[in-house]
Amino acid sequence: MGSRIGLANWQGLSTLLWKEVRRFLKVPLQTVLAPMMTTILFLAIFTLAFGSGERYVGEVSYANFLAPGLIMMAVIQNSFANTSSSILISKIQGNIVDILMPPLSAAELTLAFVLSGLARGLTVALVVGLVMWILIDFSVHSWAAIIFYLVGAGLMLSLLGMIAGIVSEKFDHMAAMTNFIIMPLSFLSGTFYSIDRLTGVWYQISHLNPFFYMIDGFRYGFIGTSDSSILVGAVSIAVLDILLYIAVWALIKSGYRLKA
Repeated sequence: MGSRIGLANWQGLSTLLWKEVRRFLKVPLQTVLAPMMTTILFLAIFTLAFGSGERYVGEVSYANFLAPGLIMMAVIQNSFANTSSSILISKIQGNIVDILMPPLSAAELTLAFVLSGLARGLTVALVVGLVMWILIDFSVHSWAAIIFYLVGAGLMLSLLGMIAGIVSEKFDHMAAMTNFIIMPLSFLSGTFYSIDRLTGVWYQISHLNPFFYMIDGFRYGFIGTSDSSILVGAVSIAVLDILLYIAVWALIKSGYRLKA
């Protein structure tokens, strides 16, 4: 292992980050355009089914209500997929050692992977958002809320993806986490409906879903209304991001399921 210079190996960190970013940019049809098409199809199907010009959620048309949720759902799925697939594939192919051997600390490894997942999530959000801007009469209420919730959600799902990639031993394990955890949480987070329509225990359960706060806060940035406290959502996401970063750092530091 080479020697370290200074408090942080910025050159090594940036090299690993750029390597991970190039990994998803080399297959844009799969990593960027396919999620964009899926999201646009969701928008078309739901607005046609419910009548975009006839149905309103509060004072907002259903299309304007739905679009931010779909953008955030794309960010959630792609940020998670980027880090989880990268780590798991490296483990299966046996080249994870090429990542662990260089003089990079656990914190630097975590940061490089997380930022690459965030980069993919933001890239997909930008492409999807631009297409939706053409199709829908968008308005922006708060750029600060949009940026905060985009970054917060991208970081959280990138960290969750790293945990999934580390603990999984084969693609079946990864598929189970995606199908039974990530997908249900994203679909039951208020993407397609306002949780104010829910009653009883389902209303309470929705407020325990961190994906709900991501979508609700991001939607607030566009339409100016929310189903929960924006402050509570922001604090919840920030705290969860910090806790997940510590958890990932601890897993990499210990070498859990990474070192033979």
